[in-house]
Amino acid sequence: MSRSDKEMQAKAIADSTNTSIHTPTTDEKELNTRSALVLLGAFCAFFCSLGFFNTWGIFQEYYHAHQLSAKSEFDISWIGSFAICAMYLSSPAVGIAYDKIGPNMLLGIGSLGALFAIFMVSLCKEYYQIFLAQALVLGVSSAFLVTPSLSTLTKYFRKNRALGMGIVIAGSSTGGVIWPIVLDQLLNQTNLGFGWTIRIIAFIMLPFLALSCLLVRTPATIQSANEKDKAPVAKPKTDLSIIKNPAFILCCAGMAIANLGMFSPFFYVSSYAASLNMSTSFTFYLVSVVNGASFFGRILPGILADRYGCFNLLSSAALTSGVVAFCWTGATSVAGVTVWALAYGFASGAIMSLQTACISRLATPQTMGTCMGLAMGSIALMALFGTPISGQLVGQYSYLALSMFAGATLVAGSVLIACARFVQDRKLFAVV
Repeated sequence: MSRSDKEMQAKAIADSTNTSIHTPTTDEKELNTRSALVLLGAFCAFFCSLGFFNTWGIFQEYYHAHQLSAKSEFDISWIGSFAICAMYLSSPAVGIAYDKIGPNMLLGIGSLGALFAIFMVSLCKEYYQIFLAQALVLGVSSAFLVTPSLSTLTKYFRKNRALGMGIVIAGSSTGGVIWPIVLDQLLNQTNLGFGWTIRIIAFIMLPFLALSCLLVRTPATIQSANEKDKAPVAKPKTDLSIIKNPAFILCCAGMAIANLGMFSPFFYVSSYAASLNMSTSFTFYLVSVVNGASFFGRILPGILADRYGCFNLLSSAALTSGVVAFCWTGATSVAGVTVWALAYGFASGAIMSLQTACISRLATPQTMGTCMGLAMGSIALMALFGTPISGQLVGQYSYLALSMFAGATLVAGSVLIACARFVQDRKLFAVV
């Protein structure tokens, strides 16, 4: 074999070796690590925001027995419903700001606002004081935590986006399990009193909020591209073209109607059990039971949604939740109420995780924050009126009427979401 033939053979072997073995680059390793860190940071943000909102049933009962005993349950329920409404109503503005400045400053504002609100709640005595702190300030601050977290997460997860969102939104279920237990131990098992109980809650939240601010960052590829571009660039204009998309409109309408009655069992399952003369300890922990089941309902359907379609699973989850809600008053024993709470928590948990995944499928990377904000804003008024309507139904027509109300809104929402799915693809078994 000549010398030139040996050189060509050696080169061919080297080329084949280079193509067959791929060494991960630093950017790829950083992307995998960064994805997990963003997931953790967003989980912490939901744990401290929506997770704390999920404990409103505890505050409803406590306020009615102590600080606000002169107020009716209907009046007190406006605090919890307005907090959720304020979060959703602020989300469009936060989403538009996210597309322009990113998550860092927004998360910092949300964390400081949430801590300030909770510390102020510990000092409140009057109805208007609690309303301003726990409903208005905490609600608006939560929008600065939720919207940037979800919008950033979508930039790291594409193939398994529904699963990623399910894990993050499960942070609110985790909060719904842990915060009621913490409140019970501090309020009922110690002599700390309400003020120091709420202050301890704020101190527990502090490291979690700090983690969310540190870990939720935009992808390094986007940051490096911005650093390389030295030329002055005009500020991006707000793109609202998504509001002309029929699938987006139908999806937002379906989510809004479903949310009108979806939270009613979360807020009134304890009082329903109490109306059946069940023990106080059991009724207190029913909130944790519902949220514990919701934790798995927010993760497991996400795995299936990435394979079978987010819209398909979301419509099915809303329909299933409606059917379970119709069966509410059929549960009259401790075992029956427990099984019902587990079933409803699991089914409704899928709605919370899949609705954001569906919206992310309709948005572009440049308009992700705007679309998330608009979708949450569409739910705002429904979240505001849902709980007071539920209170009036219970007061005048008993829990059977509340069961029918929750079930009907969920079924109607599932129909509209199914319409949004068929607008995109009319094939019956298509993955949408």
